[in-house]
Amino acid sequence: MMKLSKMHKRLLALTAALPMAAMAQDATQANTEPSTQQAAQQPVASGQLETVTVTAQRRAENIKEVPVSVSMLQHEKLDVILSGGQDVRVLAGKTPSLNVESSTGRVFPRFYIRGYGNADFSIFASQPVSLIYDDVVQENPILKGYPMFDLANIEVLRGPQGTLFGRNTPAGVVKFESAKPSLKGVEGYYNFSVASHGTTNVEGAANIPLSNEWALRVSTLRQHRDDYIRNEFTDGRESLDGYNEHAERVQVLYQPNGTFNALFNVHQRTTTGNSRLFQANIIKKGSNQLVDNYDEGAVFTNGQNYQNLTTRGGNVRLSWDLGAVKLYSVTGYESITEYNSRGDIDGGNPVYGPGVVPFQVETASVLPDLKQYTQEFRIESKKAGPMSWQAGVYYFDEDATGGSDNFNTAGARTSRVISNQRNKAWAAFGSVNYAVTDALTVRGGLRYTNDKKDFRTIEATGTTLQGPATINAERHKTNWDLSATYAINPDVSAYARVATGFRAPSIGAPSASGPATIADAETITSYEAGIKADLLNRRARASLSIFDYDVKDQQLTVVGGNSNVTALINAEKTKGRGIEAEIEGFVTPDFKVSASTSYNYTKIQDPSLSVNKCAQCTVLDPLNAAGRVVIDGNALPQAPKWIVNLSARYNWPLAEGNLFVLTDWSYRSKVNFFLYEAKEFTGAPLTEGGLRVGYNWQGGKYEVAAFGRNITDQRRITGAIDFNNLTGFVNEPRQWGVQLKGLF
Repeated sequence: MMKLSKMHKRLLALTAALPMAAMAQDATQANTEPSTQQAAQQPVASGQLETVTVTAQRRAENIKEVPVSVSMLQHEKLDVILSGGQDVRVLAGKTPSLNVESSTGRVFPRFYIRGYGNADFSIFASQPVSLIYDDVVQENPILKGYPMFDLANIEVLRGPQGTLFGRNTPAGVVKFESAKPSLKGVEGYYNFSVASHGTTNVEGAANIPLSNEWALRVSTLRQHRDDYIRNEFTDGRESLDGYNEHAERVQVLYQPNGTFNALFNVHQRTTTGNSRLFQANIIKKGSNQLVDNYDEGAVFTNGQNYQNLTTRGGNVRLSWDLGAVKLYSVTGYESITEYNSRGDIDGGNPVYGPGVVPFQVETASVLPDLKQYTQEFRIESKKAGPMSWQAGVYYFDEDATGGSDNFNTAGARTSRVISNQRNKAWAAFGSVNYAVTDALTVRGGLRYTNDKKDFRTIEATGTTLQGPATINAERHKTNWDLSATYAINPDVSAYARVATGFRAPSIGAPSASGPATIADAETITSYEAGIKADLLNRRARASLSIFDYDVKDQQLTVVGGNSNVTALINAEKTKGRGIEAEIEGFVTPDFKVSASTSYNYTKIQDPSLSVNKCAQCTVLDPLNAAGRVVIDGNALPQAPKWIVNLSARYNWPLAEGNLFVLTDWSYRSKVNFFLYEAKEFTGAPLTEGGLRVGYNWQGGKYEVAAFGRNITDQRRITGAIDFNNLTGFVNEPRQWGVQLKGLF
């Protein structure tokens, strides 16, 4: 049974009760309400919520009518969390069931939805959460860290999405959509902020119509943070943890008539700075707390720490209106031309410590060459009627060459292992929607995927290669989903969905410490039901969903234990179930609140699985006869049971503008860092709050604000290594800043 706190019970009760109240509205109202499309076109009155339009089913639809658990971040929500130059990890916990973390810093995020993700940090890693940027799959985890700027919205789609989206989506999709060029006129924005630790964030965009048929949109981002953590090994003469980043995106729209549309997009990213800073022996033995003398502003590293990344890409999106149908083509190209992330993994040194550092570990991941090409053709029906459909084909081709380096105490490279992976996949997919009645719509989707990986090690210097130099894996799978949506009345709808998903086999690269490993394909069957409602004459909106899923042969990553090595394994079965709820609305026209929560229960079910235990921690799981830790029954890594979000905004009309105060809070419960459970490697619950006070004028055209992030300065260990000492790393510190925005 789920044990709910009083806060969780009240929030869930409120979320469930409001739709029930809407269902009890006078039945005659249903005959006088406008259609969803008409309602969406009506102006929004003061104190009413805008209609949220999502593309969760590759069509623009009212979020209330989509049979998927989906959340959207846009407008002020995005601006608030990104105000201080944050990277994509800031999305962790900002919507139900979403977690994002990294042991490599800003450039290698790992996504989890409903507790289902992958802790693999190999440069060839695959993840069950797909990130799609402007309709193009970003498969490699390094590509998933592209900065967030000039965005129209972010959609988080929970549960398997494979019949309509890309590849490797059994856990869900995080979908980014940039703001698009427009023929309507010259417009744009600028955004400038300065904050603690010498942080600056500058971004802007300009939309320029070039003619009646052509339009240009140029977007840019510049981010900087000073090195502010002193290195005590050099007596403070060297500081770390700063970064410099810039990214650009240029889009060109060609729209000669009402039947053809072409959108061209080129973009790049350049990042320099530090990789994740590991700090030796900061975890108190026998607990998951920081040691009493922890100094958040100091490290004791005697190795090098740096990070360099350059990515470039482009895409072309074409559409043709052929009368009865519309045809789409999406061509994408992404590349990594430089990636080198080097760090002192043990977090200390044998002379100064701190504490005991048994041996030195300094490594680097390198990926000097990655090319990804994707092509999708999709056709969808246009005619009005009870049935609508869409179908398409998809092709994916990735060629990546990279590996890892090891270094000695003098900083000289002692070994290098370089490999190449070629991954080709193709798929055919389709879906049909049928309106059985005015209230009931059913949908079915189907996708066939063929995925092939060819992996070979091309260099092993300073080490003897363990295991085979060449690995090949090929699998094919047919997935499906079936859903139904029922409009209880014009304001309330209920849905149910069953879906399957598939992730192709993964290959873990060899290193000086261990051989290449392979994990077979994994599959998921997911069941979900929910209710969505517009309430109180659109003054509020609420949703509630419940889900249950089984993953067969889930790919898991064994990290460390008694040596610095990673390996891929398959678990026979993983169970997951939970609830998700969201509500937002106006208490008064000037006072808006929102709240969301999720409960995720995950469990590994495989009595045969065991892993090496940590070097110095207190293991909570049983050991088998070989002295290995049995992980059967454990929760998945980085899978918090609870995520809670609360926000409130109050507005005072003042002079020719508005004074406002906004606060937002996110909470996640404890998480396991590894597959086994240990006192030291269980991340404590984390609560982070934000505050924003500002003034806008001329209808919101200009705004100035002061802001704070993690205002209570709660510091928690968010990751660790387990094969050397009690080394960990922590969340971002408190940040204060000021911001100026303007539209033109």
